Amino acid sequence: MDLGLQNKVAVVTGASRGLGLAIAESLAREGCKLAICARGKDGLEAAAEKLEKLGAEVLSLSADITDPDAHGRLIGATVDRFGRLDVLVNSAGGNRRGRFTELDDQAWDEILDLNFKAHVRMTRSAVPHLSRVSGAVLFIASIFGREAGGPGLTAYNSTKSALISLAKIMALELAEHGVRVNSLAPGSIRFPGGSWDRRCLEDPQAMEEFVDRNLPLGRFGRAQEIGDVAAFLCSERASWITGACLNVDGGQSRALF
Repeated sequence: MDLGLQNKVAVVTGASRGLGLAIAESLAREGCKLAICARGKDGLEAAAEKLEKLGAEVLSLSADITDPDAHGRLIGATVDRFGRLDVLVNSAGGNRRGRFTELDDQAWDEILDLNFKAHVRMTRSAVPHLSRVSGAVLFIASIFGREAGGPGLTAYNSTKSALISLAKIMALELAEHGVRVNSLAPGSIRFPGGSWDRRCLEDPQAMEEFVDRNLPLGRFGRAQEIGDVAAFLCSERASWITGACLNVDGGQSRALF
């Protein structure tokens, strides 16, 4: 299926590894021109080289998205380089584990900046430049933004729920401008260097038991499975989808909605 993304311009944050890189790869395969950012320069350069081998024209910018100036530099550089902007994928993120009574203001500020406020700033900078014909914004949330993630995840859950809510209301506000806004909720995804990969290597027996209890399809998800769904949601083939949160979790989540 042709997703209609040929020569569209997409910005992907957190694109040096994991889900961000997989999303950028899927967009590259569909013919997008890409602007990518991440904190680590070496990883970013390796990602850019990989994307270029897929045929994409790539602009890479080493940046910490929690820096209040990062969003303006990335969006500005993208428009200067490519002359337009069609897609923004807010993929960068992280976690701060700890029970509610253990997390101080600094911990909350750090995770709110990384998982929420940075995406607000990035999207605010992007919206004036997004195409009024094919503009799309996607937030990478989590199934634990839709349902309980368990003890130790108060901060993570809160920020991912906030992203889903943000996307829903933004979709209503930007509909009149022809810009679609959605969120994607991955389940447990294993990729090299990721937290699930590390746990599988450290305690394979425990992870086999986790899969048996929690993943009906019998395996962890793959990063590319998130990338391909993200590319679809950002494409013209998803032109009637806005304000939605789509689970991609192999049946892991238990909520009805």
